[in-house]
Amino acid sequence: MKYLVLISFVVGAVLVYLLASASANTDLFARNFPYLLAVTGALVAGLLVLVGYQIFQLRQKIRNGVFGAKLTLRLMLMFGLMALLPGAIIYTVSFQFLSKSIESWFDVRVDNALGSGLNLGQAVLDNQQRELTKKAESMALSLADEAPTAHIHQLSTLREQYGVQEATLFSERGKIIAFAGNERVGMMPMIPSNTVLWQVRQQQPYARIESLPGGGLIVRVVVPVNLLSFTENIRVLQLIQPVPAKLADDAEAVRTAYQDYQELSLSRLGLKRLYGLTLTLTLLLALLATVALAFLISEQMAAPLRALAKGTRAVAKGDFSQMHPVHNRDELGVLTQSFNRMTRQLADARNATEVSREQIEKSYAYLENILANLTSGVIAFDEQLQVRTINPVAEQMLGIAVGALRNVQLYQWGNRVPALAAFANALAEQFKLHGTDNWKRQIELDSSDGKHTLLAHATHLPSGVDNGFVLVFDDITHLIKAQRDAAWGEVARRLAHEIKNPLTPIQLSAERIQHKFASKLDAADAETLARATQTIVNQVSAMKHMVNAFAEYARTPAVQLEALKLNSLVREVLRLYDLGPDTELALTPKLPLVMGDATLLRQVIHNLLQNAQDALADNPAPHIVLSTAQTEDGVSLTIRDNGPGFPPELMTRLFEPYATTKPKGTGLGLAIVKKIIEEHHGMIRIENVQPHGAIVCIRLPAAREETV
Repeated sequence: MKYLVLISFVVGAVLVYLLASASANTDLFARNFPYLLAVTGALVAGLLVLVGYQIFQLRQKIRNGVFGAKLTLRLMLMFGLMALLPGAIIYTVSFQFLSKSIESWFDVRVDNALGSGLNLGQAVLDNQQRELTKKAESMALSLADEAPTAHIHQLSTLREQYGVQEATLFSERGKIIAFAGNERVGMMPMIPSNTVLWQVRQQQPYARIESLPGGGLIVRVVVPVNLLSFTENIRVLQLIQPVPAKLADDAEAVRTAYQDYQELSLSRLGLKRLYGLTLTLTLLLALLATVALAFLISEQMAAPLRALAKGTRAVAKGDFSQMHPVHNRDELGVLTQSFNRMTRQLADARNATEVSREQIEKSYAYLENILANLTSGVIAFDEQLQVRTINPVAEQMLGIAVGALRNVQLYQWGNRVPALAAFANALAEQFKLHGTDNWKRQIELDSSDGKHTLLAHATHLPSGVDNGFVLVFDDITHLIKAQRDAAWGEVARRLAHEIKNPLTPIQLSAERIQHKFASKLDAADAETLARATQTIVNQVSAMKHMVNAFAEYARTPAVQLEALKLNSLVREVLRLYDLGPDTELALTPKLPLVMGDATLLRQVIHNLLQNAQDALADNPAPHIVLSTAQTEDGVSLTIRDNGPGFPPELMTRLFEPYATTKPKGTGLGLAIVKKIIEEHHGMIRIENVQPHGAIVCIRLPAAREETV
């Protein structure tokens, strides 16, 4: 674009110079001026298209909101106006001056003078022509009176007598009969044309002023020579007299000037239009070239501002890499240099901020890593007890989704997660009770897998840090259970030791009393003694059974793990029971092997199956389902019945000793089962099903990849 405008500007200047030169040179004007006008018009049209394209581009930039486009438009208008006003004034003055100058060329006096000069020259030439015609007629009469044989001699005499340069006598067909001339005449006379000969034969003389090929004028007169003899045809006499050179040149100059003047006079309006068109094209050429050049200059002036605007937008978006070269040392250059300096300072500041942010992120990631790997739940609150940070362990303990409580106030936990309402109220009560003091409490948490006991410890953060609170809590349910199991084991051990020893003497003494005194009493007393003695023996047997159960719970045998087939173990235990149609067996084939103690796992299956049968004692349509399945990490055994299920109040302590629904049960069966499963690194889960029944599910880890 820039080079195209510059080339157009240079070509336009050359064309203007050529137009001025062509108007000053008549020959060049006549030959090349139309072509110059055509080329100039084409250049003007090209510049008009170029300016139109520039305006279209500028309009698109303004529509698209390109920075600096409006400034470019303003500068173009200013430059165009600056070029238009002087150009219009010069154009108007030049056009008026040219019109008046052309009119002054065609003055009436000049016209009259040229006409008079032309008439004067023509009168002189006509006079010579008349005189030569008279001489020719006189010579023709003289020749007519003579005999044809004397015409050759008579012609030379008459030529000298009348002072004619050349005299030639032709036949009526144009054949030369006699020729006479002075020393300036050539060897051959000028032959009249057939038209001239025909005119003369019609008795009409021919007289003309003619131009010679080499220059100059002559007067030619051709007249008939009518002979008196009837045997001879007429002859033709031609006289040629040259016009004086000075007179011929003057007459030709006057004639040429008058002819040119008449041509110019006829084209006076065309000249005005032509010169007006030249001025108009020159003005348009200058104006359009100026506008196109103004567009480039405006673009050059707006380019630094556009670059600064682009850099400003980049800085606003956080990109501080925009550095613009400084080409000039003017105010825009100083502004660009200042912008570059500001950008570098902002980049340095951002880099420093990035370094600080990275350090903070590393510290935060380090803290997050620590919190994520803690076995304790950690929750950070602000002053309004709104959760700011919660580690994954805390979310896992509370049984909530990741981020469910983030930015949620403690008092609104119940609205967000209804299961945490009681736990949140207990925490809120402790915070309200202790204020900014540190506190430590055990708080119960109800979850889907039972009730958990959490040991919560709250600490108030210093005011300079965050002025909030940090709550750390641990699930001590297993610890409490382990302590309770240990206590029950100790009780069972002491009961087994303290109670079992006197039971045998009591039973033996009762049997001895019956054996010794039964024969000495009457029938009624003997029956009473037998009944009392049997009661003592039965109760002692019941107490022995209970003591044995406590002893078994207290005693933890060493687990002997080996690879077992769970399906085979289940079938082996079921052979001991008389199973009817009420028992359904659904064993999945090709289960992985499990690592377990066969004796202890038999006891587990026996206890669970016995509990299911006891629960269905009063059920008119009992149904038990034993099933095995493969899980992600092992094998599961499920026993399901359609009995009454477990009471809701016992669901949280079913695995505690002496927690039972049987009238005569010890409550140690499920506790022993859970203890054995935990020794096998497995899990046990109990839940009620709707509309009635219970499910006991045991999961054991797989031994290896083999399947059977």
